[in-house]
Amino acid sequence: MSFTPLTLVLSAALVGYLAFVSPLLGRRSYDRLARSRDQDPVVYRRMCTLWCAELWALAAVALLIVAVEPGLDAAGIGLVIKNPPSDTLGTITGFLVAAAIGVFVLRRLAARGKSIPGQQAVTHLLPRTAAERWYAAGLSVTAGITEEIVYRGLLIAVGMGVFGLSENVAAFAALAVFVAGHLYQGWRGMLAVTLIGFGLTALYLRTGSLLMPILLHALIDLRGLLLVPQPRRELVGNAG
Repeated sequence: MSFTPLTLVLSAALVGYLAFVSPLLGRRSYDRLARSRDQDPVVYRRMCTLWCAELWALAAVALLIVAVEPGLDAAGIGLVIKNPPSDTLGTITGFLVAAAIGVFVLRRLAARGKSIPGQQAVTHLLPRTAAERWYAAGLSVTAGITEEIVYRGLLIAVGMGVFGLSENVAAFAALAVFVAGHLYQGWRGMLAVTLIGFGLTALYLRTGSLLMPILLHALIDLRGLLLVPQPRRELVGNAG
């Protein structure tokens, strides 16, 4: 697959933004949230809104690339349902059962005063009020949809079409950019993102569809922000 000059320009701009600009902006925004959240009651909602707007804008660019590129269509970036509905339902059910068990285990750890794995990396993203929970839910669903379209669907197609990479190498490169986008979580958080991203990538390559990765991504983020016990306020204020 060879892309047209317009597609090459749009793809290069998108990849450059995702790999270098977005991680730095995300880290700066998260650090600002950590510094001013206790003093500014709307900073959390403002940041969630901005992050959602950015993600939807990136997805729009990805879909624009698909629209203007003759050699690329929705199926080429995984926007197609290939599995029978029964298989999809079974996978979702299995994940929900596993998620419920995971939440139970995490709550038991919290009840015993033990730290929850991975929570420290996103301490300041955890909602504290009912209103913030709605913003967190919106951010989780937004990330599940848009990040899979951009990082999994489009970037793998771009890696293969623009750089002539094999599917596996293009997937690895896309995963690296996806992990870089979570720079604000620090190296421990990025390690967890790598493991999750690897699983989502493997699922996409196996099924050829983004349906399951989108659903699982959104559910993972919802679990991480909404379905785990919140840390004590004094710990939140001192976390960095």
